Amino acid sequence: MSALVTGGASGLGEAVVRAIIAAGGKAAILDLADDKGGKLEVELGERAMYCKTDVSSEHDVAHAIERVTQKFGMVNVVVNSAGITVSGRTFGKKGPMDLKQFERAITVNLIGTFNVIRLAAMKMSGNAPNAEGERGVIINTASIAAYDGQIGQAAYAASKGGVVGMTLPIARDLALYGIRNVTIAPGIFDTPMMASFSEEVRASLGQSVPFPQRLGRPDEFAGMVLHVIGNSMLNGETIRLDGALRMAPK
Repeated sequence: MSALVTGGASGLGEAVVRAIIAAGGKAAILDLADDKGGKLEVELGERAMYCKTDVSSEHDVAHAIERVTQKFGMVNVVVNSAGITVSGRTFGKKGPMDLKQFERAITVNLIGTFNVIRLAAMKMSGNAPNAEGERGVIINTASIAAYDGQIGQAAYAASKGGVVGMTLPIARDLALYGIRNVTIAPGIFDTPMMASFSEEVRASLGQSVPFPQRLGRPDEFAGMVLHVIGNSMLNGETIRLDGALRMAPK
């Protein structure tokens, strides 16, 4: 397994990188966090590499794919976990939402995801197929906000809803080449973003989950990624990983 993981320097992406390497694979960390990405590369050794990459840049992604291919010989797994959180009401006391905020969420979360998919799929199409004809698997990260977006989440929900919406058509597009495309929609996970909240707030968020009443752990997300990689019948699907949580309006 030779994987390319966007947003791999921290949070869910880092957990995926660690899980892939622990499973005997190789992982490229595509991120903009030079410090974290570089440290992780050193820590994990020769089966890891860091590539500074803006996922919305065609040049950056194409260059990273070439670097990974040169070092690892191929790319047969892609995990898109790079993303940003943007919040703001459509209209409020300060007027309408800044359109640039909305555009930024779409650019990074949706266009960035598609940019990586299209370029990685082209490279994967040249892989030798396995016994079932599979040449690769692509796993994307959406959010339950795609379904249950809260007040102030129009931009974020739209970007993640777009990822959900393109999952099936992309799987159909790539079926001819033996490439699967699956999306995971996590609920509330204990990522660095959550570290900025107080223990009281974190506990409250965890208790809002029906069961288990806690925040999700990054290694649980990574475990789902490994399962998708190993289960060839998972294709064209979005999997909610949320403890049965359905978000309230606020």
